Amino acid sequence: MGFIFTIKATVKNLLARKGRTFLTMLGIIIGVAGVIIIISLGAGAQSLVLGQVNKLGTNLLSIQPGKSDTNGPPAQVYGIIITTLVEEDAQALRAQLPHALAVNALVRGIGSVTWQNKTVDTNFLGTDSSYPDVVDFTMNSGAFMNEAEANSGANVVVLGKTVADSLFNGTGVDPIGQVIKVRVNSADTKNQSLGVPLRVVGVVNKRGSAFFQDQDDQIYVPLSIGQNQLLGIHYLQVINLKVDNADNIDQTIEDATRVLKQRHHILTDENIDFTVRNQATAIGLLTTITDALSLFLTSMAAISLIVGGIGILNIMLVTVAERTREIGLRKAVGAKNGDIMKQFLLESGILTALGGIIGIVVGVVLSYLMAVLMKFLGFDWDFVISLWSVVLAVSVSILTGVVFGLYPSYKASKLDPIEALRYE
Repeated sequence: MGFIFTIKATVKNLLARKGRTFLTMLGIIIGVAGVIIIISLGAGAQSLVLGQVNKLGTNLLSIQPGKSDTNGPPAQVYGIIITTLVEEDAQALRAQLPHALAVNALVRGIGSVTWQNKTVDTNFLGTDSSYPDVVDFTMNSGAFMNEAEANSGANVVVLGKTVADSLFNGTGVDPIGQVIKVRVNSADTKNQSLGVPLRVVGVVNKRGSAFFQDQDDQIYVPLSIGQNQLLGIHYLQVINLKVDNADNIDQTIEDATRVLKQRHHILTDENIDFTVRNQATAIGLLTTITDALSLFLTSMAAISLIVGGIGILNIMLVTVAERTREIGLRKAVGAKNGDIMKQFLLESGILTALGGIIGIVVGVVLSYLMAVLMKFLGFDWDFVISLWSVVLAVSVSILTGVVFGLYPSYKASKLDPIEALRYE
């Protein structure tokens, strides 16, 4: 029998059972769409992370308390509180690192701010006057806390744009000079129930999101206010350094390590109680995490392809049983085993190929809609569809059809024509 005849017969049989054909393809459609979406989301997440890291600058170093694998997450991720870094460490680094343009001490927490009868939840950063030099942002109005205010622990606060808008939009009141109260419910400090009164000295320009956190939904207070009056702690959570040149990063890491080892009376590397990270390490860590997550989720989507393949196997076996007399009749008029096998394999291949194409379209559309949603939520998210993911999805879907359609096709080709014609 000619190949054209086989194709026509195959298409005719598939169209005769439209509902069954669609349901058979559904598993393949879901699996392929899942692979496309997951790979697209993984690529978009990597692009977002790299963009945000580059936005902060490539000359940044971060020192965190506790020793950890530089390629692994810091101890704070696991909820471990380590108190080995203190403000005097930051002061020593400022004095002894020749290539550090700025050294910034930092603590952070979650609380609420109140002005008149308005209260909003927000994050707060306890820091010093060097913070804008490290992260490079500009002011919308007023000014960031100056060195005197930061060093003396003055009762001042700088608002992120989202916080300022939430409190003052529509009131006609200039935030600069207004007194707000900051409260951290979990802190064990005096007068916490009343909040800490702070005078607004500046509002930061809109910064957007970084690492899935709204940089505008936060406030900035002097380090001593954050430590003593809000958190009730004496230690630092992180020290950030901005290096004058990328060529000096390795030297600065060595210098910072030497200074802190001397200050902490550490003689061997095994007893180091801090971790120095650079942006390259952060990029490598985040890329590793997103790659691992993408691989895991892609594996889950691949399982749905296997489930879809099993569905095709079942339906093809049912189809062979239903068309036993047809198979017997075709053999009786001269069809060979190869012709029968070819037709059923073709049916299986068309089902999975068509399912793969529809799955690609669905996956691309949903990936685009997710990218639009992420941009709507404020993330600088890129819509990324890689050619290799499309080729992989189509190839796997066709391979699934061939593999799972092989046994039913072989079974159909081996039917005895006489017994088949007797089949009721």
